Amino acid sequence: MGLNQLWLVPALPLLGAILNGIAAGKLPRKVVSVIGVGSVGLSLLIALACFRELLALPEDARRVTQGLFTWVQSGDFQADVRYALDPLGAVMMLVVTGVGFLIHVYSTGYMGHEKAYGRYFSFLNLFTFSMLTLVLADNFLLMFLGWEAVGLCSYLLIGFGYQRPAAAEAGKKAFVVNRIGDWGFLLGIFLIFVTFGTLDFSAVFAQAPQKLAVGSALAAAIALLLFLGAVGKSAQIPLYVWLPDAMEGPTPVSALIHAATMVTAGVYMVARCHVLYLLSPVALLTVAIVGAATALFAATIGLVQNDIKRVLAYSTVSQLGYMFLACGVGAFASGIFHLMTHAFFKALLFLGAGSVIHALSGEQDLWKMGGLKPHLPRTHATVLVATLAIAGIFPFAGFFSKDEILWNAWLHGGPVLWGAGVVGAFLTAFYMFRLYFLTFGGRSRVTEEAKHHLHESPNSMTVPLIILAVLSLVGGLVQVPLLSGGQRLDAFLEPVFADAALVAGTGVAHGAASVAGSAAAHGAASGAAHAPGVEITLMVISLIVALSGIFVAHRFYVADPDLPCRLAERAKGFYRLLFNKYWIDEVYDSRIVQPIYRGSVRLWERFDAAVIDGAVNGVGKQIERGAALLRQAQTGYVQVYALILTLGAVVVLGYLALR
Repeated sequence: MGLNQLWLVPALPLLGAILNGIAAGKLPRKVVSVIGVGSVGLSLLIALACFRELLALPEDARRVTQGLFTWVQSGDFQADVRYALDPLGAVMMLVVTGVGFLIHVYSTGYMGHEKAYGRYFSFLNLFTFSMLTLVLADNFLLMFLGWEAVGLCSYLLIGFGYQRPAAAEAGKKAFVVNRIGDWGFLLGIFLIFVTFGTLDFSAVFAQAPQKLAVGSALAAAIALLLFLGAVGKSAQIPLYVWLPDAMEGPTPVSALIHAATMVTAGVYMVARCHVLYLLSPVALLTVAIVGAATALFAATIGLVQNDIKRVLAYSTVSQLGYMFLACGVGAFASGIFHLMTHAFFKALLFLGAGSVIHALSGEQDLWKMGGLKPHLPRTHATVLVATLAIAGIFPFAGFFSKDEILWNAWLHGGPVLWGAGVVGAFLTAFYMFRLYFLTFGGRSRVTEEAKHHLHESPNSMTVPLIILAVLSLVGGLVQVPLLSGGQRLDAFLEPVFADAALVAGTGVAHGAASVAGSAAAHGAASGAAHAPGVEITLMVISLIVALSGIFVAHRFYVADPDLPCRLAERAKGFYRLLFNKYWIDEVYDSRIVQPIYRGSVRLWERFDAAVIDGAVNGVGKQIERGAALLRQAQTGYVQVYALILTLGAVVVLGYLALR
């Protein structure tokens, strides 16, 4: 079993979704679990077999396609349901099936008492199928199918507990905000078809250097429209607002959305379309600036959030910003590397948070936790590993991927983008260890009622935590810098991003110059001349920055727990600004949502009800009036009918006689 069975990788989760969906509420829970978990487990095994066969191929032949059937045929246009596997698709496929499988296993314990158990696993399987279709698609149309399907699944799963108004509203918010981004993505696809006459990746990317001039308006339009879709899916400024509210969904769903599926779609799409972005310095610069700004912006909000899942949500928004920063400076492989390591430690953080919430009978407020280390030993140990990884502490996976992004930001983006990344690294270390200390350290603030139910989670939940902890520890070793042969992921992805070598003389150089002027060029030159020394220096700086963030967090929440309150009291305005998330949601609601709502109501009242309904109802009333007049001729007397018949005959005969 191998590459010939590639189609089974997405097909098996789809089959699981169909079986559990049709029989929802009828099958025993064990059968639902076997179908739901087993389908993704088999998909993972086939994915591993495909990956092994792909590795056995020569580097220049590591791209295989598998067409299933013709989907759309209209004139000269044809779109097939065809899957493709190359090194980039293989990395994404393994992340989705591997992390997704562990989340499915975890769900059997976390959602064990859920009434709609079959419906939950049906949606979870469908989510996995949708993301696999997105990352394995060989053309933009099939990618768009997966793109929209993950949006649908996010709506279904975020609003899974639709009986709660907050969950229903969060699901709708995610759906609507993503429609804005998807509008841009669809326009980009239309523009690609008009320009190239095809939607196949290989044909579009092969023709792009000939049909799109570097820096042309057309190249910028295509790349920026596609990026608008990425901004929505991957929750970047200004369309990030749906992701924190998505925490209303079950915690395993949050882990799947944040780690392995929906939010990584935008980063993957930009990396897949890197040829188009390299032809537009403006688009590359936009990606870099949006990524850096989002990384900083979301990190500042995460500093003061008190809901354990919302802290992690803003952390995801920030970390996705780092991935886009990497892509924006032309380091597409580095962005995918951080996507991979982030999948490990972010899934672990969410599932660890779920274990804490499970132990506290649903409590999510950090200020009602504390002192949980002895009560939840496995959860504590694994969450500590994930926290060290996301903070960028050596030798955990996050250290290598974050440091590589910062190095490329310095080399190709200059001191401004690098500085934004470093500040974001400090904030990340601070707010993540704030979460850790408030949850597991210090004195217990757990309510007396919750103390009676404190217990470690079952094996179905803790075993996935342990596996993810191991991956969060060793996952960065595939890309060890400064070692000959150490950057194995770069070597594996090199056939996909080979044309990104043009970056030094095209898009990023021009784009970076717009940000930092000659400093970028100086940084690139010095980096090229003294790469090992400069890289080691920057690594040490980033590590010191991360350790400083941890030290400050310890000072605030362990050594002097009253210090945060004193600072918040002194800087009330700034604290309120961060705590209320810059009032962005309120601004959107007052300036965009409510005006559109009020305008829609007026349009309904003054046009739909008055004009359209008035016209339709008016026609009905005129027919009714005419019928009322005709009805008077129906007296029910035979004599009257005979008289009318006779008179009619006389009129007809008279008319004929006069002719």
